Amino acid sequence: MRKALMALLCAGATPVLADAWPELTLQSEHPVEGMRGANLSGLAMCQGELWAVSDRDDDQVYRLDNRYAQWHAEAVGFDAPPVPESGLPWGVRMMGKAFSPLRGGDLDLEGITCDEAGNRYVVSESHAAVLQLPQVGSPSWLKIDPALVRQARASGMLLHFNALFEGIAVNPQGNQIWLAAERERRGLLSIRKKQSVWDCEESCVLMSEGGPEQPPPELKVKPQQKDFADLALFQGKLFTLERMAYRICRRSPDTGEVERCWSFARDGLTDARQYNTRYGHAEALSLDAGGAWIGVDNGNHVRADGEARPIVWRFAAPQGGWSAGL
Repeated sequence: MRKALMALLCAGATPVLADAWPELTLQSEHPVEGMRGANLSGLAMCQGELWAVSDRDDDQVYRLDNRYAQWHAEAVGFDAPPVPESGLPWGVRMMGKAFSPLRGGDLDLEGITCDEAGNRYVVSESHAAVLQLPQVGSPSWLKIDPALVRQARASGMLLHFNALFEGIAVNPQGNQIWLAAERERRGLLSIRKKQSVWDCEESCVLMSEGGPEQPPPELKVKPQQKDFADLALFQGKLFTLERMAYRICRRSPDTGEVERCWSFARDGLTDARQYNTRYGHAEALSLDAGGAWIGVDNGNHVRADGEARPIVWRFAAPQGGWSAGL
């Protein structure tokens, strides 16, 4: 560790310490009406419109009407074909199937992203699969090389039920996808499209890490497992939403190495905005030059101020923009 810090200092860089993360400023918050299953689990800005996905719905995504302070979710339906085998072991798949009646859906959609052509992609956590929703035509599951799941599990990821893929990002050209493994261990992976199959370059795994992390003091809880809740690609960089730490981190798209982080704990954990639970609720992330949209999945819990609907927060971009410090 000492050698790594010395190398950074010699290169003229300043290591970003946890207690030095700058705070983002909340500009507005918006309750969302009209999500059938609630549980907002992913956000994406697609051709100027903000889209959302719920992990309780298997047959629709949502276009968010944000013209008013109280937003409305407009459902856009689809019929997903049967899910292909991804290489998940039998036990993990059966746990997902057993819990699907309680969850309200089989697919457990946890993230949404889109390319510059307007094609949307949603990731199914329970099946470790990616569904493409094209502008024109029928939805189809991407043909992903089973090496993705095999390499992830060899690196300690995707070993536990409900701790699989939690976020997704695609490049503008629509030929490279990044996936975030949630926890125990968390990590980042990448696949590229080669003709009709999506597979790895040299390795699918960019990074993998585990271990506990102390949440912000406002939560008043013990250390929790490091996690990723969502993933976004902006200005050629990956941005991870780290739920228990209440932060956004900019990372290298090639290695997953963290470059800079920003906290949203100060405004996101005021007394009125807290839930009576031991875990974080920030589940969805979308970035633009002006700031970040963060979706809050309340999981049917009621906030201290009585708010029971999903929430979307708008945080201003940090001073110097998201590329600050490069």
